[in-house]
Amino acid sequence: MAMGKSGLGAQRRERLKALREAALHRPVLARHLSDGFNGRWSRRQWAQASLVATLGMLVAAIVPGFSPVQDAPAPTARLSMALPLPSLPLARLHGQAGDSWQLVRVERGQTLASLFKQFGISPSTLHEVMQQPGAREALTRLKPGAELAFDLPVGEGGKGSELRALRFDRDASHRVEMSFAGGEIRQNVIDRPSETRTVVLSGKVGRSLYGSARKLGLTGSNINTLTDDIFKYDIDFNDDVAASDRFSVVVEQTWREGELISTGPVLAATFTTGDKLHTGFRFLRNGKAEYFTGDGRPLKKSFIRMPIPYARLTSGFGARKHPVLGRMRMHKGVDYAASTGTPIMAAGDARVVSAGWHGGYGNAVVLDHGRGYTTLYGHMSRIGKIRPGQRIAQGTVIGYVGTTGMSTGPHLHYEFRINGVHRNPLSVTMPPPEPLSGMALAQFRQQTSVALARIRKVENIIYADADSTPKQPVAAVGMKRNGRSG
Repeated sequence: MAMGKSGLGAQRRERLKALREAALHRPVLARHLSDGFNGRWSRRQWAQASLVATLGMLVAAIVPGFSPVQDAPAPTARLSMALPLPSLPLARLHGQAGDSWQLVRVERGQTLASLFKQFGISPSTLHEVMQQPGAREALTRLKPGAELAFDLPVGEGGKGSELRALRFDRDASHRVEMSFAGGEIRQNVIDRPSETRTVVLSGKVGRSLYGSARKLGLTGSNINTLTDDIFKYDIDFNDDVAASDRFSVVVEQTWREGELISTGPVLAATFTTGDKLHTGFRFLRNGKAEYFTGDGRPLKKSFIRMPIPYARLTSGFGARKHPVLGRMRMHKGVDYAASTGTPIMAAGDARVVSAGWHGGYGNAVVLDHGRGYTTLYGHMSRIGKIRPGQRIAQGTVIGYVGTTGMSTGPHLHYEFRINGVHRNPLSVTMPPPEPLSGMALAQFRQQTSVALARIRKVENIIYADADSTPKQPVAAVGMKRNGRSG
């Protein structure tokens, strides 16, 4: 019985071993992957496995970079030290005058009263200030840009405090400092000497004559003198000027405490356009400043052909059918169409013969320029601030465009007469201006020689009115003259 059981166990173990062996040697994986798998991978399978492995490595390398969790930077060590503060001056320690000067630059519309109110200073103090000698004249009408200084205690932030001192400029050469102490006001007048230098400013036109000249230190008035008074008749600044053209200007500059205070009028100027040199020199003739060439001939022409700016010629000189009368009639002048109110200028220096209603001319002005030359300006809407017998300069506004008298629209009727005979103002040869002569010419030559010498030092050329070839000048040079106070 026992032996029988032992034989059955042995048989069972043999059967299980056979089943295990069959299971281990069965090609299950090959059938799962491919029915034709023979225990070795094909080339395609190796390529697919390599691709999957490569993608896995890339994902493992890239994904951590997008992780929002970043390593925190290492903290920086900081060291605190207690440093001693600089000692305060005694004035601040004791609250004495001078510890808090507050500088104010006056803006447009500001007055001394408004500034006192801004700092909380009482009106009674303002009244006391204005009662001091010379204060009312200097402080009543403050110009924009003027500087004032207030000394107010620091402890109260400069607001609502009692004024301890006030500083202002009485004039260009004197500064006043008022101190308030013990109910008294004391004034200390400080001299501020200035120095005047004659300088030569030279440079190229560049992109803009105005911009280049301003950078050199010329004022807007100086530049207008160059373009409108000195070189207007010889240079067309719209078409004749190139960026490489040069200019030199002699002016007087006033300096005070290292600051440029003012620039005087143009004393002399040169301008080169291409190879042509133009010159102009300032000289007082009969008490009036004019500009002349090097040989003493006025640069300003006796007459300007067009006494009205921005106008259009609508009717010339000669026979025409009158627009009002409807018949042929001699047109003894020229007509310029312009909008009502356009200013009309005197064609030259003259004496006013008449200014008022003049028949078919409407409101009209007649000017006598001397040497037999007269001009008439008609159909004005109104006449300027002139009166018969008055002497006026070329360019003076004598009236405004209108359509009074026998007129069909706003325009200027302009006539030019020589010894009473009407001439075409667009074609007549204008008389040359009177040159300097005698004593005036000698004074002019003596005066201009100084300006020429200064320009030569800068430009290093020989100036003449013709056949000049300028060399390369420097940008800007100043010549110092003996300073003077005032």
